[in-house]
Amino acid sequence: MTTDATLRRRLANALATAGHLRTESWRHAVEAVPRQEFLRGGFFEPVADSVPTAWRPVLPEADGWLERCYADESLVTQIAGTIVPRDVRGEILRAPTSSSTMPGLVVRMHEDLQVESRQRILEIGTGTGYSTALLCNRLGDELVTSVEVDPEVSLRARNALSSCGYQPDLVVGDGLLGHQDGGPYDRVTATCGVLEIPREWLEQTRPGGKILATVCGWLYSSELARLTVHEDGTATGRFLGGQVSFMLARPQLTPLLGLLPDLDAGEERPTTLGNDALDDWTARFVAQLAAPRAQRITLARDGRNDTVLIDVEAGTWACLTQAGGDRWTVCQGGPDRLWDRVEENIARWRTDGAPPLDQFEITVGPEGQTITWPSGRPASGA
Repeated sequence: MTTDATLRRRLANALATAGHLRTESWRHAVEAVPRQEFLRGGFFEPVADSVPTAWRPVLPEADGWLERCYADESLVTQIAGTIVPRDVRGEILRAPTSSSTMPGLVVRMHEDLQVESRQRILEIGTGTGYSTALLCNRLGDELVTSVEVDPEVSLRARNALSSCGYQPDLVVGDGLLGHQDGGPYDRVTATCGVLEIPREWLEQTRPGGKILATVCGWLYSSELARLTVHEDGTATGRFLGGQVSFMLARPQLTPLLGLLPDLDAGEERPTTLGNDALDDWTARFVAQLAAPRAQRITLARDGRNDTVLIDVEAGTWACLTQAGGDRWTVCQGGPDRLWDRVEENIARWRTDGAPPLDQFEITVGPEGQTITWPSGRPASGA
């Protein structure tokens, strides 16, 4: 029988080969922390070919459970905000709300955060506690603070961490507010997606300190950003590439759509940009910059599938219809023309050479968050 120690070494080797594990200190942490202790309640696996996705529990007594704990995959540990694997017999058709992130991404983020010894770190999103345990092994319990919004999730993480001999400062609360009492921090890292980097994180980070978080929107394209905090309280940085995604922070989850507007009552025109443009991850991120609070849905109407973008809070919407071949029309309504903004932003990005996300820059300051990409056009007078 393969022991968990062997599985930990095997995982470390796999992560190193993949380029996620790059330093000896983090290799030691991966080989020391037993991931299965953070999955004792089991996890959910997706049911193959189910639409929408159905989930079924995998409990510790199941064959292959231990080996699955050391696969480089994310494992869902909570459904619909309260349901854990032992609550379910059979299958469940609800959305995941908590998980153990794939070890490769956890380790990559710890490496990208450029953590050094004796640094104080704030982690947003304790989850199962596995990532927290790696931080404790690397830095020591007294330097690690982790915030979790869900009390039950935090309690399970506390028990798992304690069973492994770790006692970090665990806080139940809204991670978007950080944790003022434990600051200032040298590093802040988040295992949830955010629409914007919160000002509170900047205020609780030392000048020269770094913040690592996944910035996303409601079109569900996202990217990992690393920012450095400056003396004036602003922060600047770059995106790191790799199409990283996390569940959104719960206070920033999409609002209910409610009653849809009359999609035939807007202004209609031809458009050179069709829905298929949004299938590209980077193009969708660019669209999201123009419409960060728009949601995308597909509706069957009159024998065809239309794509609707709708910003519930602003009351604006756009309905895209394929008119034949590469021809599209858009019908827009509300106080603003949502698709005009998306179309213009993607056109500018393409004119500038369609740079990849790892060339984008992010700035956070008193005026909020700004994301830009390099211009491919020559400077004036060149």
